[in-house]
Amino acid sequence: MSNITGRIREAFRGDQRVDPDTLIARLDAVRRFLTAVDGLLPDAELVPAHTLVERAGTRLALSRDHTVVALAGATGSGKSSLFNALAQLELSPVGVRRPTTGVTHACVWGPLEGANRLLDWIGVLPRHRFVRESALDADDETALHGLILLDLPDFDSVQRSHRLEVDRLLGLVDQVVWVVDPQKYADRVIHDSYLREFHRHRDVTLVVLNQADRLPPSELPRVLDDLRRLLDSDGLTGVPLLATTAIDPAGMVGLRSALERTVAERQAALRRLAGDVDSVVAGLDELVGSARPAGGPDDATVAGLNRALAGAAGVPAVSEAVERAYRHRAGAATGWPLVRGWRRLRPDPLRRLHLPGPTREAADPEAESLVAATSVPDPTVAQRSALGLAVRAVADRAAAGLPAAWPTAVTSAARSRHDDLPDALDRAIAGTDLGLDRRPLWWRIVGGVQWLVTLAAVVGLGWLVLGYALRVLGLPALDNPMVGEVPLPTVLLLGGLLAGLLVAALTRPVVRWAAQRARARARQRLTVRVAEVGEEYVLAPVRIVLASYAQARDALRDAARR
Repeated sequence: MSNITGRIREAFRGDQRVDPDTLIARLDAVRRFLTAVDGLLPDAELVPAHTLVERAGTRLALSRDHTVVALAGATGSGKSSLFNALAQLELSPVGVRRPTTGVTHACVWGPLEGANRLLDWIGVLPRHRFVRESALDADDETALHGLILLDLPDFDSVQRSHRLEVDRLLGLVDQVVWVVDPQKYADRVIHDSYLREFHRHRDVTLVVLNQADRLPPSELPRVLDDLRRLLDSDGLTGVPLLATTAIDPAGMVGLRSALERTVAERQAALRRLAGDVDSVVAGLDELVGSARPAGGPDDATVAGLNRALAGAAGVPAVSEAVERAYRHRAGAATGWPLVRGWRRLRPDPLRRLHLPGPTREAADPEAESLVAATSVPDPTVAQRSALGLAVRAVADRAAAGLPAAWPTAVTSAARSRHDDLPDALDRAIAGTDLGLDRRPLWWRIVGGVQWLVTLAAVVGLGWLVLGYALRVLGLPALDNPMVGEVPLPTVLLLGGLLAGLLVAALTRPVVRWAAQRARARARQRLTVRVAEVGEEYVLAPVRIVLASYAQARDALRDAARR
């Protein structure tokens, strides 16, 4: 947007008419800009834009048939004399005591009723409103019908309230006629504080050298040339410059003709508002610039954020607990039945963290708030610091290349939900399917085999005990079948014990391998859920700010188009 100012300057070349629809479109673009940056940029930087939207909307809603022209000048410049001369009535007090004009007077050419709403908005008291309408004038004043001429207080008045009133009214009127006199036309106050500030309103600015009759005829061209030089240095090149004198009707012809042309064109209000838009857009240009940011931080920065979030959420601890829980549960399901009860006395690693596995309610996004808090260890100081640095890296990377006003907004957005992150991460961990809610089929098969060999050992042991008891009681001994040279009961007992130990030994490496896979799967699922939290709580707010920046940039570009 670095060429906005250039386009505005080009727009001032020539006597161009302002299209009302184009002006309204530009004002709508300013409104869109304010909507896009609402809450993101300092309010103090946006005051001129808000003021413009409010004033422009009100001015366009009021009378389009009236043109408000203000006579502004320093003490003793003869504003009130010009005001009375144009009205051909003694309406504004003229005297030697300074300041003479303490309040704003208004003269309306045409019916006063049609201009009252406009004067109410401007703030001219009813007792200081006058109407320039007389049957004696016939058609002499018809060319000025629709003109509202204001005589402003002196802007260099010793009374501060007068200066404040002048500054307020200069922001509301459609056109300004700056009145200077031969003695103070080069005064620094009028040039530095006022004329130079109106360089974007050249289309609605007119300068008159009043009291020209006080100069010798030979001196008038020299003074006018010097005043033109000063105006050019103020950025008011091309602004009409007239010489006037209130005591001679011939000295008012040029000013009256200029006012008649302004009234006939019905363009002053539109040109003033167009100049206001130009000023506001130029002031906002540095807030937006021409940068075109990416859609967000790069993949490496996002990956760093996800790692920091995983560390703060306790993903390594939970995935390790998943591996230990898998071994614990697999041992309870496939181990020797005679020692399973002892294993069940040991606490389940996941249940110690209040992570028994997901329930249907926990998997339901609408019931996310019902997920109980886990007992995952709180992040360490180092993990919290790493998370803070990762969030800052996301903001810095996303804001790279943006104008100076935006990195703060991006950083604030990235940290806007920082306090909610711990609970969100805890809910994400608690609601993650860790893959341990179902017993694998091979557990059941190995468990069945263990029960079979254990039953064989118990049968063999019982058989041997019964035979021993019969011998002790002197009863006939049982007939023990032989397996080779070993009695069958002994084979069943020893075979069952040895088979149980063998199955357990063969199963242990399989359990270890499966537990590691379960850990990897759980870590992947946890990482995905944690990344979703990072997207919602860190990245999404940042992307919203970047989208707002793009909208603001496009809106300001539209507002700059004349």
